[in-house]
Amino acid sequence: MITAQDVNKLRTMTGAGMMDCKKALTEANGDFEKAIEILRKKGQKVSASRSDKDATEGSVFVKTSDDKKEAVLIALNCETDFVAKNEEFQSLGKLIAETAFTKKPTDTAALLNEKVGTLTINEKITELVGKIGEKLEVSSFVHMKGEAVVPYIHAGSKLGVLVSLKGVNGKDVTDAGKDVGMQIAAMNPVAVDESAVDKSVIEKELEIAKAQIAAEGKPANMVEKIAQGKLQKFFKENTLVHQSFVKDSSKTVAQYLDSVSKGLAVAEFKRIAIG
Repeated sequence: MITAQDVNKLRTMTGAGMMDCKKALTEANGDFEKAIEILRKKGQKVSASRSDKDATEGSVFVKTSDDKKEAVLIALNCETDFVAKNEEFQSLGKLIAETAFTKKPTDTAALLNEKVGTLTINEKITELVGKIGEKLEVSSFVHMKGEAVVPYIHAGSKLGVLVSLKGVNGKDVTDAGKDVGMQIAAMNPVAVDESAVDKSVIEKELEIAKAQIAAEGKPANMVEKIAQGKLQKFFKENTLVHQSFVKDSSKTVAQYLDSVSKGLAVAEFKRIAIG
């Protein structure tokens, strides 16, 4: 016979609803391990049944090393902002970031297979799906090392940035890193500088520029020169170090960093956003 105490015990162990716990215990003939497995299987069913839903809400989570030379950034998505603010959702996000930092998996798929206790991260996600009835997924995972790696989490935790700085020379560049992180969050540059822009992006910009120039009726022998000028303008507006610094438009980002500490520069950055 399944008692109220048994149901309450399983509820405390799993966080699942009272009726779900009672049904699981009944089906498992009072075996708690089997009941937990049944509840997890229910979670898997819920996850599968909601696989076509859009998980466009959620939060980003960051974990940084004490020496500020390494950090991970993950995005955990859900379907509603209500769930994104849920304490269990937030705890799971922090756990995933902590696991990513500790275990250092190579990619998101490997991260989902990392174990915390007896369960993988993927199974932990499935358990919570079973409780809340919403699709959950880790949509992004970034791991970065450098002389100084500074995180920036935008208000509302819907957008996160990691900035790796070089030329640090032992100085505390946290404030400068956060300023650059804010720049990246606001302006969404395509790369650090022109050398890091993907060739396909350059080819597309040149193609667009040449089409515009041709439409304007410019002489054919001027097309290439004008197109290159437009490309340089694209680099100025869309690569981080050449952009006008948002907190002081009289300087570029590169000039701002150099004013903080001679030779300070951006090695790399990653930006991830929810939705």
